[in-house]
Amino acid sequence: MGKKLAIMSVSDKSGLVEFARGLCEIGFEIVATGGTQRVLRDNNIQVTPVEDVTHFREILDGRVKTLHPGVLAGILAIRSRSDHMRTLEELGIRPIDLVVVNLYPFEQVISEPDVEEADAIENIDIGGPTLIRAAAKNFADVGCVTSPGQYQRVLEELRAGNGELSLKTRRGLAYEAFLHVARYDAVIERYFAGLAEEDSGAGGLPEMLDVFLEKNLDLRYGENPHQRASFYVPVGPDRSAFLPMEKLQGKELSFNNIADCGACYELVAEFDEPACVIVKHMNPCGAAIEKSSYDAYRRAYAADPVSSFGGIVGFNVPIDAKTAEALTETFLEVVVAPDFHEEALKVLAKKRNLRVIKSPLPAAGVSNASLRRSLDYKRTPWGILVQDTDVIGGDDSSGWKVVTSLSPSEDQWKDIVFAWKVVKHVKSNAIVLVRDQATLGVGAGQMNRVGSARIAIAQAGDEARGAVLASDGFLPMRDTVDAAAEAGISVIVQPGGSIRDEDSIQACEEHKIAMIFTGRRHFRH
Repeated sequence: MGKKLAIMSVSDKSGLVEFARGLCEIGFEIVATGGTQRVLRDNNIQVTPVEDVTHFREILDGRVKTLHPGVLAGILAIRSRSDHMRTLEELGIRPIDLVVVNLYPFEQVISEPDVEEADAIENIDIGGPTLIRAAAKNFADVGCVTSPGQYQRVLEELRAGNGELSLKTRRGLAYEAFLHVARYDAVIERYFAGLAEEDSGAGGLPEMLDVFLEKNLDLRYGENPHQRASFYVPVGPDRSAFLPMEKLQGKELSFNNIADCGACYELVAEFDEPACVIVKHMNPCGAAIEKSSYDAYRRAYAADPVSSFGGIVGFNVPIDAKTAEALTETFLEVVVAPDFHEEALKVLAKKRNLRVIKSPLPAAGVSNASLRRSLDYKRTPWGILVQDTDVIGGDDSSGWKVVTSLSPSEDQWKDIVFAWKVVKHVKSNAIVLVRDQATLGVGAGQMNRVGSARIAIAQAGDEARGAVLASDGFLPMRDTVDAAAEAGISVIVQPGGSIRDEDSIQACEEHKIAMIFTGRRHFRH
């Protein structure tokens, strides 16, 4: 039996020379395409040009070079089939035992700003995926290597096995190969989906969705210890709709930590002024804006010190040492901010288990176009619900209308906007009480709206007098208005749209409460 044959055609040349040299030492003969061949020859590795196998020169600027029976038959032939092997012998085609291929850098190219469509198209690999799929299909006889990260373990097994890979290894490599091609195709599909959206305008949601995610982190467990969990990030163009996240210190992040951090950061990013938000179980228990991160934290914490214990704290400005000192005064799970002063990190290091997360704000890291392309998914027993992400800001006052004879003051308008931003991020039914741009009480997730109102009012206590009340949905009955009036609320902001809006308006008139309709609701289930 002659030498084993490996074909190599790689875009990523990392570790290529060392791997090829190792194959030669084991006894492989190497066939390679243009760029790969040049690198190997420049490093004094004996290599056969693929043209010597196909007896056909590379054409169309490299678009066609390995799509030939001389290559594909050598990969796909079943060695245990005498008719297959007889056909190869008749045609003078050698069996190929190892396929080493990675693909054109399509994802890297489209990630470049202002990439030309023509450049993207030329980086769609055709021959590479064909070779990979052929080798993976015939894993019973052929090894398929698709990543430099596989080189070392493949070489070690080949050395130990006298040039052979076990069936288990070949099957595992086939799985990784099909995953590699599927990921590649998913990135291309999402790129074309973006082009199609630009061509057609807004339109509806696509007829078919692919959701290709890459594992970023294994977690201890899910929401509960009996549930397995990992953290994944999208691949391709969809990745730009998500922020990078860097853990600077502390214990490993849990499933609930990451979920709560997301809820916290989405809300704190709504504000332009220095803001602090504290979240427990996906709901804000305190939020405030002030002149500094320290003052914002103090006011947010004071809104509900009991719930803030063990909370997730988020800021939209860098954290200084003074703020860090305040954060170490109580037990917190996570602090997340766009940056941390060096002295602040030294202070926070006193709390070794406190998780400190650095992440840019959405305004700095995510384009509106990317956000608008991102989708929101929810699982049900029957299938997956998909909707556009709610990217409309809480300060979008187009369409807002004062519906009572009494109008809010200028200072109250600031609280109205603040309250509307916060209530957007509270689980429905949601009621938020605000004064001086800080929350006083939050009622979340109740089965009826007046129940949420009573929780928020009880939490605020006497502080509710003169405050603004925000409701994420319309008020179909006057009971919430009556409860607000009894607590001394001065302004109510709500979407409006109930067939009984007049009842709520009339109740506000009776109690001398100003009411604003936003014309837009923000349910959060």
